[in-house]
Amino acid sequence: MKRRARIAGLLALPMTWLIGIYIFSLVMLLVTAFWVTDPFTSKVKPGFTLRNFEQLITNPAYSSTAVRTLAIALGVTVLAILISVPLGIFMAKVASPWLRAVLAVSITLPLWAGYLVKVIAMRITFTQEGFLNWMLGPFGIEGPGFTTFTVVLTLTYLWLPYMAVPVYTAIRQLPPNLFDASADLGAGAWRTIRTVVLPLIKPAIIAGSVFTFSLSLGDYLVAKFVGGDTQMIGSVIASNINLNPPLAAAFSLVPIAFVVIYLVSVQRTGALERM
Repeated sequence: MKRRARIAGLLALPMTWLIGIYIFSLVMLLVTAFWVTDPFTSKVKPGFTLRNFEQLITNPAYSSTAVRTLAIALGVTVLAILISVPLGIFMAKVASPWLRAVLAVSITLPLWAGYLVKVIAMRITFTQEGFLNWMLGPFGIEGPGFTTFTVVLTLTYLWLPYMAVPVYTAIRQLPPNLFDASADLGAGAWRTIRTVVLPLIKPAIIAGSVFTFSLSLGDYLVAKFVGGDTQMIGSVIASNINLNPPLAAAFSLVPIAFVVIYLVSVQRTGALERM
């Protein structure tokens, strides 16, 4: 009896947070998505309608925004993997201890500053009179400016540590003789990465991708500051949160659905079980 009381006391606070706040707020978000907004008074009325979800499908602007946001999140994830894997191999197996420490600090440096500070820094870099155009000007080249490509680069800059750190940790735990054995069998560097390294660090890549994918899906300030005319799901939610809360709530479920689908597809690979 005392043991059950201790367990209950230990779990009381986290379960209160999980069920009473987190899950309850998500349930209320789902419920609100079925409510209606009076077109004359702009007041939200409890009810049940599928019109909000119909608008997400039938309105080309909403559907294209959802697809664009999904493509941006996937692009950020792929770019983060392409950077993290070779960088992790170099840090874990090639770099000297001093250089490894410098690179580790450089990777985690974005986490030291506030979110808005980093976004504004990227805005200053890519603005028309910014550092990038100043550097490329003598060669007659202009930077990308404020485009979807800049959004992908900025989000990668923000969330790269969440991919690079677990990938580096996983590679560092690989025995050096695996690389030696692969070389002895005639495999080149890229084949070793593809057939030896990637299968073994797959759980780490998936763990990092969950963060980069989900965080990119929910972001919209990056698009606002460096995306120009680029709209993301968060942009539509922010613009409708006061005018049409039920529509904003319905659109909020889209990134949640994307993340759930992603996790289910990842679960089928069995990688999550080895994390």
